[in-house]
Amino acid sequence: MGRIVHFELPSTNLAASRKFYETVFGWQFTKYEGQMEYWLIKTGEAPEPGIDGGLGGAVNEFKTTVNTVGVDNIDDTLKAATANGATVIYPKGEIPGMGWLAYIREPGGAIVGLFQGMPGSM
Repeated sequence: MGRIVHFELPSTNLAASRKFYETVFGWQFTKYEGQMEYWLIKTGEAPEPGIDGGLGGAVNEFKTTVNTVGVDNIDDTLKAATANGATVIYPKGEIPGMGWLAYIREPGGAIVGLFQGMPGSM
């Protein structure tokens, strides 16, 4: 069963958004050193329930919060998703040292991220 493992928030002003979430919720941000500006969000500590996320990145193009589902095989999941009415809106791409990510739009219009981690990455 796929579970939500990450969320992403869009922002037109990353500095203001970071300050807001830090001040209001106490979230911690770490800059991800990738091709685009992206901030990893730590929302709390285990054993409290919840997930961590990100701010900015490709999700800014979608202008909506995106939940990412962890999958065992991203290629098989993309095939199943498209066979069941989804559209691939961001093809499978590698996040170096972490895994593979793609985005789909399900038949009802929601955008969903798909993530397959590399062995030992999570």
